[in-house]
Amino acid sequence: MSAPPRSPVTADQLRPGDPYELSEGRLVECLPTGRRGGRSNLVGGEVLDTDPAVEAAGVDVGVSPRPEMLRAPDIVVGNIPDEPGWATEAPPLAVEYADTGQDEAELQLKIEELLAAGTRWVWVVRLQGTRRVEVHEAAPGAPRRPEPVPVAPAAHPQPLAPRAAARNRSPQRQPARVAYAGETLEAPGVLRNAVPVEALYDRSAAHEATLRNLLQRKGYDGLDAVLDEGRKQGLRAAVRDVCELLGIAISPEREAALEAMDEAALGVLREHLKRDRRWP
Repeated sequence: MSAPPRSPVTADQLRPGDPYELSEGRLVECLPTGRRGGRSNLVGGEVLDTDPAVEAAGVDVGVSPRPEMLRAPDIVVGNIPDEPGWATEAPPLAVEYADTGQDEAELQLKIEELLAAGTRWVWVVRLQGTRRVEVHEAAPGAPRRPEPVPVAPAAHPQPLAPRAAARNRSPQRQPARVAYAGETLEAPGVLRNAVPVEALYDRSAAHEATLRNLLQRKGYDGLDAVLDEGRKQGLRAAVRDVCELLGIAISPEREAALEAMDEAALGVLREHLKRDRRWP
């Protein structure tokens, strides 16, 4: 887009890549992310995207449930089709990263609009000062969207003060709670696993949580379960080798018994075969 359109603006007047969001038809300029925010955004998105219960997640996805609204949370988790265009439904979980220079009034307005549109949780990861996450949750029975704030046409976009806009809205959320390093975050019905606060900004913690998620997607509870299965597979192979050397046939029933044995039982069987040279 070479020049901003006249206000009020609708989402269909903006294209992917345009540096704007929309709040009740008002253009909201979106600036590039700093180094710290960019790093955290990447690893946090990795953790959420790999959760076993998540079908899709995205970064900077434009969310436009109605023409005069277009918001692009840093991370969204929910139903995100693999096709062009804005998302027309609010994600159940959205994540915003806030760092030095954050426009706090605009952030609060964005949270309010997302919750009003149907988002259940907005997690705000605070990177400045003590690292922490603010959890904003939709209030029970809150209306799905606020009454629109009128925006008068103008030759150039005339920003409506975010604080004034927020005052025109009924409360959409419960009081925010704050979680610190060592605590976890949950999103029932959206995520299977609790997310350590550190995993949303610390690379090592994010990789650990991501590994757990990927292993669970393959049917393992975690790395210990993979190692345990490896040891059992090794013992089963050893039992088969001993049986072959002793000329002991392994029937389908015996094979099924082998597969059902835990590590301790396999070790006992191997020692029995070596000592007594027969199947127990």
